[in-house]
Amino acid sequence: MNKIIFFGGKGGVGKTTCSASYAVYSANSGLKTLLVSTDPAHSTSDIFEKAISDEITSIMPNLDAIEISGEKESMIYMNNVRKSLKNIVSPVIVQQINRQIDAAAVSPGSEEAALFDKMIEIITEKTEEYDRIIFDTAPTGHTVRLLSLPELLGAWLETLIEKRQKSVKLMSMALHSGHPDRKDLDNDEVIKILNKRYDKVKLAKKIMMDDRLLSFIFVINAEKLPIDETAKAIAVLEKYNISVDGIIVNKILPENSEDPFWRKKKEQEKIYLNIIEKTFSGKKIFKLPILPEDMKSGNIEDIAKKFDQFK
Repeated sequence: MNKIIFFGGKGGVGKTTCSASYAVYSANSGLKTLLVSTDPAHSTSDIFEKAISDEITSIMPNLDAIEISGEKESMIYMNNVRKSLKNIVSPVIVQQINRQIDAAAVSPGSEEAALFDKMIEIITEKTEEYDRIIFDTAPTGHTVRLLSLPELLGAWLETLIEKRQKSVKLMSMALHSGHPDRKDLDNDEVIKILNKRYDKVKLAKKIMMDDRLLSFIFVINAEKLPIDETAKAIAVLEKYNISVDGIIVNKILPENSEDPFWRKKKEQEKIYLNIIEKTFSGKKIFKLPILPEDMKSGNIEDIAKKFDQFK
């Protein structure tokens, strides 16, 4: 497995239990591991039965965890925008800009953009400190939007930078008798901010397209809806050149049940396992058993041991 691993999938399939138990497996293997939760539900604290916040918390030897709040990161992000713009715009329009920022803070996509920034910050600043960084992500649709941001933001920022450069050139020509001064472009604070943001997006794109650095694992159940949703999500990610390495089929039922209901369910499961093999041919497919009880700190090791098959 690679250094950075994203666990994704439909809500309720067991992403958090899989990512948490794999984090324990990595830690037990001697790898210093960071488990990052970007799922608003934040079940990581419940599984480990330990308070985890937006500050890195030690869980056990070789394992730390952090829960990122999209809402909080969005507020931090918008406050940083306010500070940046305060230094480069007229005080007369600061109040109007603040109103626009307040509206943007609650608009669709603002939390994804803030989460994206935080994820890239963790990846770039913690890669040297940790041997493995594992992301427990939100349900599929949210994750796909998040991981497609580098491609979308890159094109958008290129357009903004181009328009701002044209605007600065025109202002410079007006000030210098029709001859633009290169220093006006180099010293423009708006262009500096946009270029800094663009560099971060390019770095994120480079990381996410590096199949030697980043792995994406989808968690599914042997049921129709998770299979269909995952097939669509993989198609979108691969469109953006993000490779998906494997599929975990979670909650596999035990064999040889005497109960007619569970025998019927097991027969149906085998049908869907065949569909999974065909739908995701070329991907590594792993199977994990259903637990007789909820995963907690007392039984997480049982599933962690089963990740030997991931080697």
